[in-house]
Amino acid sequence: MASNQTVFFIIGILLVVLGIFMLVPYGIQLIYNENSSSFFSSSVITIFIGVLTIFANLTKEKQLKLRQAFLFSSLAWISIAFFGSIPFILSSLKLSFSEAFFESMSGITTTGSTVILDLDSSPKSILLWRAIMQWLGGIGIIVMATTVLPLLKVGGMQLFKISSNDKAEKILPKSKEISLRLILVYSFLTFVCAVFYNFFGMNFH
Repeated sequence: MASNQTVFFIIGILLVVLGIFMLVPYGIQLIYNENSSSFFSSSVITIFIGVLTIFANLTKEKQLKLRQAFLFSSLAWISIAFFGSIPFILSSLKLSFSEAFFESMSGITTTGSTVILDLDSSPKSILLWRAIMQWLGGIGIIVMATTVLPLLKVGGMQLFKISSNDKAEKILPKSKEISLRLILVYSFLTFVCAVFYNFFGMNFH
């Protein structure tokens, strides 16, 4: 039971993070006077459910076994895509649940497909949310690969595990440090790409 609690505990954390990122498009709604508070409402709902999930699954022993890891992977994708679809449902695009869920799942899995017919005339907050979903999906896969898989001894990723011998030289940094460095690199590349897009004619608006 403790392992299952750990699964939902981590999912709760992911939902809180997702809800916080929803506040970024909400800021865009305020800046461009978009007549909607869909992202603020979505953020409140997502963070509230995330916090409840965290407190409902507090446990001293946080451990993921192989079976629970597969459960976590499946539930994480589904739950993030589900809550990520709320802004699409509440937006002025009037998307159905299936369309909104497809759009959200497409973003978080970095597929890139869309059911929105006219992206150019879509609200800027929605366009930003699509980009954020793909950004989170891309970096999420990398971070999960360097933090979760070493614990499961899957494939060559077990090389990231540190030897239990304190006297052994730690040639490779800890997986947490690797994740932090990847996030910094990912953020830097995002900034560079934005600069080049602007240089070749795309404005920041």
